[in-house]
Amino acid sequence: MFVLPPNPLLPGYYADPSLVQFEGRYFLYATIDPWGGNTLACWESSDFQSWIYRRLNWPTKAACTSPSSNENKVWAPSVVRMPDGNFYMYVSVGSEIWVASSTHPLGPWTDCLGGSPLISSTWDERYHMIDAECFIDEDGRAYLYWGSGLNWVNGRCFAVELEADMVTFKGDVVDVSPAHYFEAPFMHRRGDIYYLGYSSGRTDQDTYQIHYATGTHPLGPFAEQANSPILATDVSKGLVSPGHHAIFRKDGEDYILYHRRIPHLKEVLRQMCVDKIAYDGNGQIRNVEARM
Repeated sequence: MFVLPPNPLLPGYYADPSLVQFEGRYFLYATIDPWGGNTLACWESSDFQSWIYRRLNWPTKAACTSPSSNENKVWAPSVVRMPDGNFYMYVSVGSEIWVASSTHPLGPWTDCLGGSPLISSTWDERYHMIDAECFIDEDGRAYLYWGSGLNWVNGRCFAVELEADMVTFKGDVVDVSPAHYFEAPFMHRRGDIYYLGYSSGRTDQDTYQIHYATGTHPLGPFAEQANSPILATDVSKGLVSPGHHAIFRKDGEDYILYHRRIPHLKEVLRQMCVDKIAYDGNGQIRNVEARM
């Protein structure tokens, strides 16, 4: 029986979760606060209760730097497993998106493009090239979503199907931004409905929250649902700035990973949380009951 641990899930300050389940174990990847580190955090567990910190060989700020990189550090991993058994990691470093592959969640990871970003900071200089999230559909086809705004405004969500090599774009990139989108896309599917989750507001303020929109195809169009956002600041519960989530399934139930901010601090320090999510009879995600 799967039992949720108390929140926060991990000791310390982490954000932007990505979770892989492999051979009966959980591998949780995250941004190191404040504002990223020179590598990623990676935690391993057999029971989702006790966690062991693991060091990864990649990504690092030093290894993932190009002529177009800026000073921003390592942020926002997305790790997925393809039907052939290989793992792929998409990660933001220097406001660019990098990708590596491995045969195991702990690596060793090999840069797929030999020291060049998949999406450079100059791909579209009107927006922030961060928060890449990969989605593998039931037919094995892969899709990549990414994008944020500059100076906390003007966020856009871009999406594209990937070729089998997981780095080549198949067809044109499309703008799939739903209402209130700012950053942190996460795609999942239940039945025939595709759910594009995302964050709005500012993670360094109380305005950060989790929205979702639905569609009938991985590339949209997507319409925000009437009960969105599903998780927002609730001072009465001590919940501040929940956002940048991931959704996973265990034993037929769905769960949401997200970070929340420690209030009243000058530094942006975030904690990893997990709660259950559910759907109503019309396929809408119910508002999340956050546990403190």
